[in-house]
Amino acid sequence: MPLPKMPTRPAAILSFPTGEPARPAARTKKSDTAAPQASSSLPLEVQPELSGIQAAPAKTSRTRAGKSASVKTAAAAPVGVLLTPDAPSAPQPVAAASAPASLAAVPAAEPSDAPRAPQARSTPAPAEPVGKATAAGRKTPAAKQGGATARTKAKGSQKTKMFVLDTNVLLHDPSSLFRFEEHDVFLPMMTLEELDNQKKGMSEVARNARQVSRSLDMLVSDVDDIENGIALNKLGSREALGRLRLQTTLVETVLPASLPIGKADNQILGVVRSLQDQYPDHDVVLVSKDINMRVKARALSLQAEDYFNDQVLEDSDLLYTGILQLPNDFWDKHGKGIESWQQGGSTFYRITGPLCTQFAINQFVYFEGSMPLYAQVKEVIGKTAVLQTLRDHTHSKNNVWGITARNREQNFALNLLMNPDCDFVSLLGQAGTGKTLLALAAGLTQVLETKRYTEIIMTRVTVPVGEDIGFLPGSEEEKMLPWMGALEDNLDVLNMGESDSGNHGGDWGRAATMDLIRSRVKVKSLNFMRGRTFLNKFLIIDEAQNLTPKQMKTLVTRAGPGTKVICLGNIAQIDTPYLTEGSSGLTYVVDRFKGWAHSGHVTLQRGERSRLADHAAEIL
Repeated sequence: MPLPKMPTRPAAILSFPTGEPARPAARTKKSDTAAPQASSSLPLEVQPELSGIQAAPAKTSRTRAGKSASVKTAAAAPVGVLLTPDAPSAPQPVAAASAPASLAAVPAAEPSDAPRAPQARSTPAPAEPVGKATAAGRKTPAAKQGGATARTKAKGSQKTKMFVLDTNVLLHDPSSLFRFEEHDVFLPMMTLEELDNQKKGMSEVARNARQVSRSLDMLVSDVDDIENGIALNKLGSREALGRLRLQTTLVETVLPASLPIGKADNQILGVVRSLQDQYPDHDVVLVSKDINMRVKARALSLQAEDYFNDQVLEDSDLLYTGILQLPNDFWDKHGKGIESWQQGGSTFYRITGPLCTQFAINQFVYFEGSMPLYAQVKEVIGKTAVLQTLRDHTHSKNNVWGITARNREQNFALNLLMNPDCDFVSLLGQAGTGKTLLALAAGLTQVLETKRYTEIIMTRVTVPVGEDIGFLPGSEEEKMLPWMGALEDNLDVLNMGESDSGNHGGDWGRAATMDLIRSRVKVKSLNFMRGRTFLNKFLIIDEAQNLTPKQMKTLVTRAGPGTKVICLGNIAQIDTPYLTEGSSGLTYVVDRFKGWAHSGHVTLQRGERSRLADHAAEIL
């Protein structure tokens, strides 16, 4: 049968007898329809049930989609299907796939004797999951919020965070502005006022305040609209994807009458309360290093958190110990194809096995069993590692300035201290484990006997345990002597061992030896370390747990050619405010130097001072 001619007049919108215009069919994915689409080469048919439908006026050609329930059913229908008012669940094909949905008014075909093709029923399309974009690229309201919500996989209930920084956070870490990733940062005007009050002076706090002020000046320069925020990645920080917002208007604080308004902390709390009302689509969080301020914020039902970004480790138990105990089946899994050779008085083993991937360079491994092994990792390539046997300093013939190792960890520490290829050594341990004694013994041996270094330089942080006794008279070294009581005590122990052996002629020999030792041991203050360079020195940093990461960097970078740096400390005895076990400078260097070929670390376990000291460390 010949195809009907295309209409020569513009197509009209069909309308039902009630006067309601027909809606255009919704477009859906091809995979959602089960009925085959009509081809443009097939004749177009109009259902007999639509014989009473009249053409709608031209002025009603613009229709609104999405008001009635029938539109929701039409959205689930395939392309080119028109729903009848009597049977909305049984869509019928009315137009070709290539024709627009509005071209539904076609002259009715002449009735013929040929049987009509069966009409296919289409199943409704499945409902779209909430919070995901459709195939056409549309986004649900949960993903339209933008900002951090869109970057966190469009979680429907998650809000963008806005962190309000307290002044002590900026003074503690000047780069904290750029440490909040995709979240926004808000600075109250009172925070800027307190920064201005802290910028004068030569202290670490004053330097941090000036650095923050310089960063803020570069951020706000060439910005026309500060109220909409400033991109934090403007200065090149790729991780900072949020925006910096400054307080530009006066905020009416609504706080309890018991809190004095004139205090800076209370004004910042009022700003946090006001931001919660101003930005309901944000989670406003106060970040402060002040414990009391966080307590007050939580008492006022405000979110408050500590600043954790400066911490190297969340738990001190995860800190690298430098020692690894091999399992009982070590030789069964790693003993096949083992290679061994002698070099420089030491034995080397090349082993292959799955445990080799967990080794770090200069890490100590030991196996106590039928075939004991005490070795140090020298090379790691995939599942192959090279181990070097250690020198046994527990034997008296391998003593260091008359000192022998009393346990396994002290033997490991002496191997590091006496190794000329190891430029940086860190020793951790509780009181009485022998950190200072081992370091001094190794230093005296390499300064006075082997002449590897010219002198020993010892320094420490001058943080008093109790109340300060005031200024001390004398020169720099005389002022530091009261802080170096541990040095004198350990020198007495070392000199006593030499005098008892009969090598120095009793009291006269001991006095002469002490004078010689003191001439080679220099005590320096940390305040005068900036800009110095130490050549061929044995540098001992005692009580290093009280150093900040920046101070530790300043000290370690003083090392010149031929200098060995020893860091001693106990992270359980931190006396510096705002420092914790996770943010201490000693923890910082232990984690960063792990795996370097010219550094080593050992955590001492057993106390060897006395049985009283060991028992007190356990029960007190």
